[in-house]
Amino acid sequence: MNINFTIIANYPAAIRLGIFIILLLVLWLPLAIPIYLLLNSDPNLTTIVTMAILYLEFIVLLFIWNKKVYKIDRWWRDYGLVFTRKNGIELVNGLSLGLSFTFGLFIIEAILGWIKFVPPADNFTVIIFEGLLSALGIGLAEELFFRGWLLEELKKDYHSKTVVLTNGIIFAILHFLKPIAEILRTFPQFPALFLLGITLVWGKMGHGNRLGICIGLHGGLVWGYYILNVGELVHYTDQVSPLLTGIDNNPLAGIMGLIGLGLLSLLMKRKAQIRA
Repeated sequence: MNINFTIIANYPAAIRLGIFIILLLVLWLPLAIPIYLLLNSDPNLTTIVTMAILYLEFIVLLFIWNKKVYKIDRWWRDYGLVFTRKNGIELVNGLSLGLSFTFGLFIIEAILGWIKFVPPADNFTVIIFEGLLSALGIGLAEELFFRGWLLEELKKDYHSKTVVLTNGIIFAILHFLKPIAEILRTFPQFPALFLLGITLVWGKMGHGNRLGICIGLHGGLVWGYYILNVGELVHYTDQVSPLLTGIDNNPLAGIMGLIGLGLLSLLMKRKAQIRA
């Protein structure tokens, strides 16, 4: 029996997104549930394995989805994942910007006396490289999903302003799936995630719809925080409320992080406007 998948392309964006996510869960859950039951004694390993499977299935589904629904073979080009020198340079620039932003935020807090830097441990070099690999992996995975697939699906139906806001809101919500008590306790992180989401959308718009800047900037933020947090380079003096420096020592969950992201978003928005 021949199924006309192309009819899905005419559905509203919300329905298309729902169909895609349901298909992804149908593929993932039959594998994820047994793994969870077998490896439940090691939560970290369980998370790594199940998330790796989820992402691999996401990539496979992108091939099927674009081939059957939109009749597109090289979908990664439409998403901005192009393997060019320019995109590579933008990735490195984004990585540098994200890393500089993170360290700059903590340097300002140190000058204000809110934190103190601690000498690095002997394995600091290993931490730097581990952090880089983790950051690039997270940056690639999340940006291909949010600023790749999700963004392009939204652009098919909505005006650019609606696309930017919707992408940012979905990005924040999906990073904020936690118990109500935790949502209330860590609420300052939500607007920061929203700001980061729209910043990355503007970043892509301002760089020829390429993903390099998004992967790099996202990865740079993760890398900087990884180095400082895992490397235990920062000691909080508790002179001010965590609302300023960040709840749970997360710089994006504080007022300083919000101010910094606000400035970064204005920079990316300006680039997007110039590009338009």
